[in-house]
Amino acid sequence: MRPVTACTRFAIATAVVLTAAITGCGGAPATEGTPLPPVKLQAASLEEGFTSMERLIEAARKEGSLNVVGLARNWVNYGEIIEAFSDEYGITVNELEPGASSQRQIEAAEQLRPDVFDLSLETAVAAADSFAPYKVRAWQDIPDHLKDHSGKWYAAYGGYMSVGYDARRVRAPASYDDLRKSGHSVWLPGDPRKNAAAFSGVMTASLRDGEADAERGVEFFRGLEEAGNIAADGSTPSVVLDWDFLNAERAAEEAEKGRPDWRVAIPGQSTIASYYVQAINAAAPHPAAARLWQEFVFSDRGQNLFLKGYARPVRMEALRMSGALDAELAARLPETDAEPVVLTVPQIDAAKAVLESEWDGAVG
Repeated sequence: MRPVTACTRFAIATAVVLTAAITGCGGAPATEGTPLPPVKLQAASLEEGFTSMERLIEAARKEGSLNVVGLARNWVNYGEIIEAFSDEYGITVNELEPGASSQRQIEAAEQLRPDVFDLSLETAVAAADSFAPYKVRAWQDIPDHLKDHSGKWYAAYGGYMSVGYDARRVRAPASYDDLRKSGHSVWLPGDPRKNAAAFSGVMTASLRDGEADAERGVEFFRGLEEAGNIAADGSTPSVVLDWDFLNAERAAEEAEKGRPDWRVAIPGQSTIASYYVQAINAAAPHPAAARLWQEFVFSDRGQNLFLKGYARPVRMEALRMSGALDAELAARLPETDAEPVVLTVPQIDAAKAVLESEWDGAVG
């Protein structure tokens, strides 16, 4: 960021005076010595609290630190994102419990005192009263269904449920029904009652005409179990259901090792999409740094850094339209015509209730 020099301030002030004289603005004329409004560290927008990015950066540098929680460095490129932020602004980033789940972040907030959170949608909605509202400059680029209207939380990045498969053992699936065929060994990344990716794998398999049905998902996996198509513990699966950013990263790692046969597909007409949301702790010890972090994460650079980690930045379409999207990075994502389906919190809660009662009986 280029510093604002004394000469620059003088030129700006002079321009303001001349503009006021030419346009005949009412009230007292602006002068070079007119003070800026005081900084409001708890403000809900850049304009309200700081008037400019330069003043926000100045306030954040005075605080000197930022506390983040639950940001594993190998998750969606967060290691590089943290380093880029720290290098850009000269702010020390304290990385607290990188492996913390969304719920753990909230439960440990009083003890750990994070400035910002990175959470699942349902966790953010439930804990919204713990957050300070703040609307980033790119607020209009975030779809309405992926943000709280008051600015308490807002999606930053996400992914689509995908099928990772070993092309030496099985063909690219045209639909989830292909996973019923002989020779498929399907693996979920955990218990769908506890693991978000596994839950979304079950729900994606249940989609019909863009509508999810948890009971239909349970029956699909019951059929896989009966056919012997669920990967046994300790075996090497031919199919992995997981977020596309994780399956795509696996494919890239395998290719680097000289094993290019791991592929990624997003079959069908629709797929479950899920986004992780950002929020500022209402009790943030570094409120200016917390707001600067959000501005960085939602900037063109920050969003492209998520893309580098194979995640789908929430501003992806806006970046594409403005020409700011890194086309080379975007080309690494799995191609798909599937329509993304984002479940609402009530839909998620209802589906989880079905899984709690029926999953053991279907896939014991």
